[in-house]
Amino acid sequence: MIAVTLQQLWARKRRLVGTGLAVVFGIAFLSGTMVLSDTMRAGFETMFGQANAGIDAVVRGEATIGAEMGGQTAQVDAALLDDIRAVDGVATAAAEVEGIAQVVADDGTAIGGDGPPTLGLGWIDDPTLSSYELVEGRAPVGPGEVAIDTATADRGGLVIGDTTVVRTPAPVDVTVVGLVDLAGGTPADGPTFTLFDPTEAGSLLLGRTDVVTRILVAADPGVEEQVLVDRIEPLLPDGTEALTGTALNAELVDDIGADFLDFFERMLLVFAGIALLVATFSIFNTFSITTAQRTQQSALLRTLGATRRQVLGATMLEASVVGVVASAVGLLAGLALATGLTLFMSARGWIVDTGGPVVLGDTVTAAMVVGLVVTVVAGVVPAIRASAVAPLEALRSAEIDRSDTSLVRAIGGALLTAVGLGLLVVAPDVGDPLLPMASGAVATLVGVVVLGPVVARPATGLLGSALLRLRGGTGALARENAMRNPRRTAATASALMVGVAVVTLFTVVGSSVRATLDTEIRRTFGGDLVVMADGFSGSGLDPALAPALQADPAIDRTLALGLGVGLVDGEELVFSVADPAAVQELGGLVVTAGDLADVDRNGIAVSAERAAEAGLTVGDSVTIAFVDGAEEVLTVGALFEAGPGDGLSTHLVATETYAPHAIQRADTTIRILLADGVSVADGRAAVEAITSTHGSPVVLDRDEFSAQVSSDIDGVLAFVYGLLALAIVIASMGIANALSLSVHERVREIGLLRAVGQTRRQLRGMVRWESVLVAVFGTVGGLGLGSLIAWAAIRTTAASEGIGTFALPTTQLAIVLALGATVGILAAVRPARRAARVQVLTAIATE
Repeated sequence: MIAVTLQQLWARKRRLVGTGLAVVFGIAFLSGTMVLSDTMRAGFETMFGQANAGIDAVVRGEATIGAEMGGQTAQVDAALLDDIRAVDGVATAAAEVEGIAQVVADDGTAIGGDGPPTLGLGWIDDPTLSSYELVEGRAPVGPGEVAIDTATADRGGLVIGDTTVVRTPAPVDVTVVGLVDLAGGTPADGPTFTLFDPTEAGSLLLGRTDVVTRILVAADPGVEEQVLVDRIEPLLPDGTEALTGTALNAELVDDIGADFLDFFERMLLVFAGIALLVATFSIFNTFSITTAQRTQQSALLRTLGATRRQVLGATMLEASVVGVVASAVGLLAGLALATGLTLFMSARGWIVDTGGPVVLGDTVTAAMVVGLVVTVVAGVVPAIRASAVAPLEALRSAEIDRSDTSLVRAIGGALLTAVGLGLLVVAPDVGDPLLPMASGAVATLVGVVVLGPVVARPATGLLGSALLRLRGGTGALARENAMRNPRRTAATASALMVGVAVVTLFTVVGSSVRATLDTEIRRTFGGDLVVMADGFSGSGLDPALAPALQADPAIDRTLALGLGVGLVDGEELVFSVADPAAVQELGGLVVTAGDLADVDRNGIAVSAERAAEAGLTVGDSVTIAFVDGAEEVLTVGALFEAGPGDGLSTHLVATETYAPHAIQRADTTIRILLADGVSVADGRAAVEAITSTHGSPVVLDRDEFSAQVSSDIDGVLAFVYGLLALAIVIASMGIANALSLSVHERVREIGLLRAVGQTRRQLRGMVRWESVLVAVFGTVGGLGLGSLIAWAAIRTTAASEGIGTFALPTTQLAIVLALGATVGILAAVRPARRAARVQVLTAIATE
């Protein structure tokens, strides 16, 4: 039986190519993602290892608050440096000062700030402890001199002797006196480094010179890292800790992983999972068709003595062989893809070159196991179905597909769909809505797939009714071909339906988020202009900018918004920092209790939802611990309704409350209300004249600000669409494979049509329009399913995330529908060509 199976598998190898390709694409995406992620992680390990090669111990503050926004770490007393240098086994030690500093390019634009940090550092003369080396010029000495890394110099068009501005966030006029290279290398579009004189760095980045960010220590030869740390620790005051250089490097890599790599890998793996899900539908359909076409062959084997178990095992062996071969090819393709991406990204300096891709055993195991499991699972149902057919019944010359009339299928699919819809409807009213919403989405998807054959015949008949008038007999035949095997039509369309549903889900959610933000911004934007930093991880806005703007006669009122971090009952809290009176006037807040005017130096305002969760009312006290070790007991002066467009966190404190505890305070945005009679154009000119002396941040009106916020969403969606394109490609391959198998099955029919006068062109058109009907059926189903799940998601997140506007982007969805029809046309190219090449007499003689 094994020999027969392998012989038949080899004989039908061309038919299984499409099945194998679906697995190849999915596994290539999966393995390529894992290899690329491991390569990037190894690159960071190499970079940090080389940059910190001479560091054996680090002394720093224990408290770190606000890790999700870059983090603030407690500072270290600078006087500790002399004590540590006197410790037995210490070869050398140096103080390091670190903060945010963003270099302005020669064209006036800020460099970086769109993800990687813009770092300012104090110069370290000791080459053992410094993570950079001077390649041109000299070290900075005194105020107004800086050295920058070569990548930043190239991006900004800066050379030795140039003058520019560095935002700290206050603008500082500087002269570039040196260029450095990082010891471990740095991506061209990665972090930026600005090096100041050590004393100047303390003044600019920390606001004082009696503390430092950390102390770096190198050991004498033969002294182990942990031994050195053990000798240093008795000298350290409370709130200060020492750790080894090895532990520091591991922590830096873990931080990169938590902030970027892990998220990046998880996101790509989600899309790989979607691609494999779509591939599963394609594989299932292919095996369903091939097993149906071999029903008589299986029956003949049964009559010759083969057991049902042997027939089932033969089909599973076939699936296993396809899965192993396709997984191996997919693994190699993924490795090639990751290699190409690594070379491309390394050449452009986006990642650190590690000498080639990193392939771990986990990647190989995952690729082979997942590919095999997906293929075998997809082939199980067709195999069971084939083995269950009685030999005498299977030997009949024809089989009629009656799946659309199956009462069990109709009732089961309807019940699953109803349960899923019910869960989607009630999810917002449940305490934890995520689980019922996800369960409802899955149940609805499964129910729709089960109902597919039931609705396939009437749906394709309805969709194809226009073909009767537009394409005549060719259209009628295409319509009948799509209708006569509803199980095959539904299975072929299901892969495309899943891909389109995911695309639609993201499209509708993105449109709804844009609509919500636009509505909220227009509702809460109580001004005419807004000043914002160009980038979300840069230096921010100079705190002196808002007072300078307020002093201009063209401006009636300003609202400077910033962020602060602290601990409330041991939990990290990111809160808004602003003048509560200005928030009352320009923030558009709905105050539900108390008065923002009562939120003074010792007060705090809390969102009504967060106050309800914490059991707070007006007059209660909230204790906030800051990274400098100080605590503030603040009185709740007001409760407010928070919205996504107001730019506020769940807590609001006055600027003078947070300022004494901020290490490097900056504003994020400044909203401006112009004076009566001042036009937006004149107001913008007045504002830009002032901002030009404060680092030249971006000035936008209300519409531009709303568009700026929306553009971030559009960028994410463009990335998502690019990844989901793979799922659509796999789905189109499934349609093409099903059509090819169908053409092979209908050779005699094609010959008869040709014999009665059908031309090759008409035959190609018949196959093409059949493909379009199947593709449009799947696309329409995906559009409906994705829109429904998106609607449920918007309702579910309305309370927690404030996304309350459901917006159906008709133009984008129409484009998706058109693309679905295009997929059908492209998928039919090869099957139609094969059908047209069939010889008439040979086809008529075929059984």
